[in-house]
Amino acid sequence: MAKDFIVAIEMGSSKMTGIAGRKNLDGSIQVLACVKEDSSSFIRKGVVYNIDKTAQCLTSIVNKLEKQLKTVITQVYVGVGGQSIRSVRNVIAHDLQRETQVTQEEVIELMDSNRNMKYPDQQIIDAAVQEYRVDSQYQLDPVGIQCSRIEGNFLNILQRKTFYNNLNKCFETAGINVAEMYLAPLALADSVLTETEKRSGCALVDLGADTTTVSVYSKNVLRHLAVIPLGINNIIKDIASLQMEESDAEKMMLKYASAYTDNNDIDNNLKYPVDAERQVEARKFIEIVEGRLEEIIANVWCQVPEEYCDKLLGGIILTGGGSNMREIEKAFRNYIHIEKIRVAKFVTQTITSSLPEINAHDGRMNTVLGLLAKGDINCAGAEIPANGDLFSQPKVTVAETMEQRRARQATEIPAGVVRTAEETRRAEEEARLKKEEEDRIAREKAEAEERERQRIKKENSFWNKSWKKIKEFGSKMVEEEE
Repeated sequence: MAKDFIVAIEMGSSKMTGIAGRKNLDGSIQVLACVKEDSSSFIRKGVVYNIDKTAQCLTSIVNKLEKQLKTVITQVYVGVGGQSIRSVRNVIAHDLQRETQVTQEEVIELMDSNRNMKYPDQQIIDAAVQEYRVDSQYQLDPVGIQCSRIEGNFLNILQRKTFYNNLNKCFETAGINVAEMYLAPLALADSVLTETEKRSGCALVDLGADTTTVSVYSKNVLRHLAVIPLGINNIIKDIASLQMEESDAEKMMLKYASAYTDNNDIDNNLKYPVDAERQVEARKFIEIVEGRLEEIIANVWCQVPEEYCDKLLGGIILTGGGSNMREIEKAFRNYIHIEKIRVAKFVTQTITSSLPEINAHDGRMNTVLGLLAKGDINCAGAEIPANGDLFSQPKVTVAETMEQRRARQATEIPAGVVRTAEETRRAEEEARLKKEEEDRIAREKAEAEERERQRIKKENSFWNKSWKKIKEFGSKMVEEEE
């Protein structure tokens, strides 16, 4: 039985992966169990399309992990990604009184104003602060600086509301508690990029099955995030157009495909065997692979903002399953004309495991390992009895999990963390109650001020002053008679 561990789940287009690991005192992570399930029939381009099938797959993964760990899993960490993820820049400006010092409250107000922005059919799931413009100067921390105008520059990460709701609904249907949702591209970046690369400027390209994710960093800040609906499966489908099954096309790609082949090295008489009876011309095969890959590379480069194209001193970092293709670095270098390109085969954390899929170091597990590294809440519950009866173990409900942690407001959430639907509902309810209380206090204060104003007005009125004089005159006359 494992008494303490963290569980992370990555919901990919081809595979759903669940992983459990223990963090050691020295900072290393020991992977205890790993389970993979095919997800191609209900997750497309990284987003959920069939809630029931996804919920069944999630339940299967958790049950298999529990069986291996001989321990009940109380909650899991989840990666959020997919084709609907995109970034939008936004500027919020506030005019201040002349030469006013910027306070923390003013900064929070800017962040709240940005978070309250509305986008049609889209939801802000994270907001990365770029910098603040204090009068004419840019600052990362404006608190304490005197100015008359402050602007907050934000990079809002959006996701379609339908996909966000579907993702949350899957875990609710499966009865699985979510400890935390993370933006998968940010968790990946924190695990494969170096501080130098983030600071000097770089582009992280995650070549997946159905999507390619591009994350651009500069001065340690995320500057752009986009998910391109193109991946390695597009190459497989193109190969399959040569009248073969996709399973055969995938085998051929793994065996023969190269991201770049010099024209002088292509043998026009060479043919690659599909099976015992069929063959494909090598030149035609190479042209198909390189043609589609060049399209993916072109789309990747289009996602790099123009102002950063010549500032990527940290270069291009490739990762994901697609980065295993031969000559992939040369293909990117030839098209983008950036010499500094590397393939991140594994995460920067120290990982120990006896599992072959972890020790393969082929980039496929980088995202889920990045999610695992983000976890800091114990996901282990009670020990499963020797008879393996999972149903005899009481499950921790979503409500009980949420009671352990107050619903955080937008300004309290760490970068890269996505609030779950339940936490969003609780945060909105807390915000509503807080606003009602503030309105009540403001209303009572206004009523008290109005009463005081009316009292003063009454005291200073002509009739009140005249009556006071009459009373004073009457009192004086009475005193004189006495």
